[in-house]
Amino acid sequence: MSPMSNSGNLVPLFEKNAFDETHTDVGRLLQLSSQLQTSLDIDSILTEFSEDIQSLLAHDHLGYEHATQGIVFAVGKSARHKLSYQLTVNDEVLGTLFISRRRKFKPEESRLLENLLCALLYPLRNALLYHSALTAAHKDPLTGTGNRAAFNEALKREIELAQRHQRSLGMIVIDIDHFKAINDTYGHTVGDCLLKTMANCANNTIRLSDQLFRYGGEEFVVLLPETDDKGVKRLADRIRRNIAAMDNVCEGEHIRMTASFGVATLRKDEDGEALFARADQALYQAKKDGRNCTRIAQ
Repeated sequence: MSPMSNSGNLVPLFEKNAFDETHTDVGRLLQLSSQLQTSLDIDSILTEFSEDIQSLLAHDHLGYEHATQGIVFAVGKSARHKLSYQLTVNDEVLGTLFISRRRKFKPEESRLLENLLCALLYPLRNALLYHSALTAAHKDPLTGTGNRAAFNEALKREIELAQRHQRSLGMIVIDIDHFKAINDTYGHTVGDCLLKTMANCANNTIRLSDQLFRYGGEEFVVLLPETDDKGVKRLADRIRRNIAAMDNVCEGEHIRMTASFGVATLRKDEDGEALFARADQALYQAKKDGRNCTRIAQ
């Protein structure tokens, strides 16, 4: 359990002889673990853990990363002297935790931290399972993008932020041209391949701050925080050109595809339903005007 080069693996050990009782005891650790299990929110658990151990082990910063689930957490300001641990339960990796401060950690403080971290393992594992389930429920299984439920939540959140901070919010609605004919000609396996290809193309074109969702069927939506009319249309046209330029190979077939785009930006006091309706109407106009083009909502 002792760290090597300020890092190590932690396993759950609650036997009484596993702890240095000059600093803490089994009862204290179990009490801490019980407190942490009252929440399934990862940020809340880590924040409470940092606060609860502060009187036992003073620190300036606590960080946590879980690469597989894409979770990054930090509280406080990172300092020079750091301890880090890969947390595991029964060979299941729970991520990496970092704790740092301005002055060096003594060996007995490192052992104390290892003991305290044992109280964090199972609450953190439960929270990760919950987070994974929520993520799966909001992800489109075919394309890996957010699904309609995720879009509805994100749209509500982004509109609240845009209105509160008086900033712009753009929306792009995308629909693959003649998709039914593609399915009828080549089959749904090829259609699914094209959906994944288009989603990858759009994801590789949008900015890190933008969010892509599969709204349903062959229709996708992009949310663009802090983007005005010109910026939204410019990005929509870039995605459109990239899609049209691709040579898609699906089931041995070389298939070209295009898509039509409708764009809109949030108006003052507008809700998500109205914003989407305007962008969708612009998409309809793009279809009417010959497809493979972008139209701006009036």
